[in-house]
Amino acid sequence: MRVHDLMPLNEPVAIGSYHFDAESIIAFASKYDPHFFHLDAEKAKASLFGGLCASGWHVAAVAMKLNVAHHQKEAVRLRAEGLEPPKLGPSPGIRDLKWLKPVFAGDTISFSLTFLGDGPGYRPDYEICEIRFEGVNQNGEAVMRFDSRVVEFV
Repeated sequence: MRVHDLMPLNEPVAIGSYHFDAESIIAFASKYDPHFFHLDAEKAKASLFGGLCASGWHVAAVAMKLNVAHHQKEAVRLRAEGLEPPKLGPSPGIRDLKWLKPVFAGDTISFSLTFLGDGPGYRPDYEICEIRFEGVNQNGEAVMRFDSRVVEFV
């Protein structure tokens, strides 16, 4: 089975949601992105954002965590149906990473993947899949988007 057999072209597939609370925002930022607007709710009120918000890297990391969990769950489902799941490898990169709106403490972001197509890789034993990641808040507003290239062994 191939990715293009599982994901209809240009149709988003939901991969899960995540609730960003103040504690998780501060914990991530303390380790990886210690800007004051990710660490201190009072100081963040006076920032461009107007309140405590998640690091964009936190949002991207959650997207990747949900992506891996989704593919693992799909692999179990496919094997239970007697099908071989796609053989995915690493990503040779992303492009057009955009943090479109701040993710504030209390926001719940729903993530999706959209298959944009595939084509030849650099070697004959794999192709490159183009996948769009998107996160949308509880108000239906896109907060993050990026396009990823993923190796699929054929």
